[in-house]
Amino acid sequence: MQWASALDPSVNRARLAELPAEAADLVVLPEAFARDFGDPSQHLGSYAESLAGDFAQSVEALAQRLDTTVVAGMFETSEDPDRPFNTLLVRGAAEATYRKIHLYDSFGYRESERLTAGDISPRVVEVAGTRLGLMTCYDLRFPELARMLVDAGAEALVVPAAWVAGDRKVDHWRTLVRARAIENTVHVVAVGQPAPRYCGHSMVVDPLGDVLVEAGPDEAVVDAVLDRAVLDEARRTNPSLANRRL
Repeated sequence: MQWASALDPSVNRARLAELPAEAADLVVLPEAFARDFGDPSQHLGSYAESLAGDFAQSVEALAQRLDTTVVAGMFETSEDPDRPFNTLLVRGAAEATYRKIHLYDSFGYRESERLTAGDISPRVVEVAGTRLGLMTCYDLRFPELARMLVDAGAEALVVPAAWVAGDRKVDHWRTLVRARAIENTVHVVAVGQPAPRYCGHSMVVDPLGDVLVEAGPDEAVVDAVLDRAVLDEARRTNPSLANRRL
């Protein structure tokens, strides 16, 4: 769901009710969907919630209504009241949380001044027989995390993002999503917030790097099927994981 998150959390919770009741094993919303990052100079602590808060309850209700698994980004309370975690909430047929490891101290931003990094450990959850590794936005630029997830059994990477717009940024996004798919022979489901603040271009890429579906810059809903036969064939054709020398 390439949807923009508003600065008012109640607006974002209300939008969850707009999702149509169509069959899908997995529904993915962007990073920070509970509430947008807003002004980079402002603290995010007042917008942080617990894992049992209003946003989590809304995601849980959506998952139950659609009989699916939902992944969505939120700011989660931490021990530092001014610097919450940037968390992916997974609710529904599978349940998990992932706290963003790599904070976006890049391209002039200082995300570490507003957020607390999560522990360095891979988070993998099984949905409909496929093991999904969780990453968030800037994590995509760190191939070692993707490889840790694959070593932990991930067969697809799910990457909610709020990929900030700017020179070369769409090209970086598309290149990195495809690279993580090719080098790890996994599907990648990469879901971003739309223009104008962010890049959009949500996409699903197969384990040989073929783009199955891609949105443009504006709000959109895209869907794809992750085919296990394609995964198996890719790993036979390009057995790079088996050929590694450590």
